[in-house]
Amino acid sequence: MSSNRRHSTSIFLAFFAVYVVWGSTYLAMRIGDESFPPLLLAGTRHLITGLLFYPFFRWKTGIKPTKEHWITASVTGFLLLCVGNGGVCWAELTVPSGVAALLVAMVTLWMVLVDWWRPGGHRPSARVFIGIILGFAGLTLLVGPSHLGNSGRIDPWGAGVLAIASFAWASGSIYSKHRPHPASALLSMSMQCLAGGIALWIGGLISGEVHNFHLAAISARSWLAVAYLIVFGSGIGFTAYIYILKNSTAARVATYAFVNPVVALLLGWLFASEELTLRTLLAASVILGAVILVITAPHRAPEPNLEPAPLPSEA
Repeated sequence: MSSNRRHSTSIFLAFFAVYVVWGSTYLAMRIGDESFPPLLLAGTRHLITGLLFYPFFRWKTGIKPTKEHWITASVTGFLLLCVGNGGVCWAELTVPSGVAALLVAMVTLWMVLVDWWRPGGHRPSARVFIGIILGFAGLTLLVGPSHLGNSGRIDPWGAGVLAIASFAWASGSIYSKHRPHPASALLSMSMQCLAGGIALWIGGLISGEVHNFHLAAISARSWLAVAYLIVFGSGIGFTAYIYILKNSTAARVATYAFVNPVVALLLGWLFASEELTLRTLLAASVILGAVILVITAPHRAPEPNLEPAPLPSEA
């Protein structure tokens, strides 16, 4: 096999992992929620990931993280993994996994707004503004009015938590772009997992989840879901994401932001009996259309803010 053909095959497999594997993590979190408390589900996943990956990448890269690197990892770990991913796990107690993925896709829209609101930020173009308005119209469509299309609305509390989680993820992503971090993205990811995992367990302690947590009550399905999230979501999925960032265009990589929700909706329908209602399909069309509009909009040279970033179920 020629080097060009091997490269093409590697790119195809990497995109498959980012599209399908990351899209499946929403269903895995729902299965984990069956017997794991949600904050401890996310905390266990990320803490184990950090404990496994940090020593390896610390040795592999030879990089010694500085105090500034750990500050960045702590802040981003809290925003991305504790509030972002922990919020998704909590929301999936009441919101179907496919719909959760759909609402999380709005991270792309939040990133535009957060980058605009930060000091020295950039004002979005008119086309991007239209995309943002459409995206929030899709969110409104999901939570009300009631009984649209003969289907009930999505739990407003769950949708609200997903909005907060997406905003926190966007804020952490923009913050990370302007702060020092190790040259190795995988080492940086493992540091964030350690910080975020600890923060999630502290949150579980404060909320009472730790007190009510009993290992004997955790089902084999939920443990398998955690293992899947660690190996496929954090390990294979994130490695593939880093690979295609280096070997493909940002525009192509960004397509995962609207492919993942479609995969999650289909998997939730096929394997978790999640209903694909008229309301959900209409909202999906509006939100994903908004994301495509924003991602494909031309950007001025000084605007780096739409570099693809993994979503709250994925890092």
